[in-house]
Amino acid sequence: MKDDIGQRLVEALKTPQDSNSVESFAKAMEITKAYASSGSATHFSAVARLFYDLFEMFETGRDPRQK
Repeated sequence: MKDDIGQRLVEALKTPQDSNSVESFAKAMEITKAYASSGSATHFSAVARLFYDLFEMFETGRDPRQK
């Protein structure tokens, strides 16, 4: 499953016009940008992890914390 999400993310970045994941990418990016600019992020890795988890959530419809 993790590899599949990673492949979808790479596909959305490389060929956004052909990807079905563009909407998930855009939603995850907007929320991540808001979090990063809020000053709540204490470490850069938290921002990257949040983006990945949000992208996974929008793609699968499941809560990534329930792994």
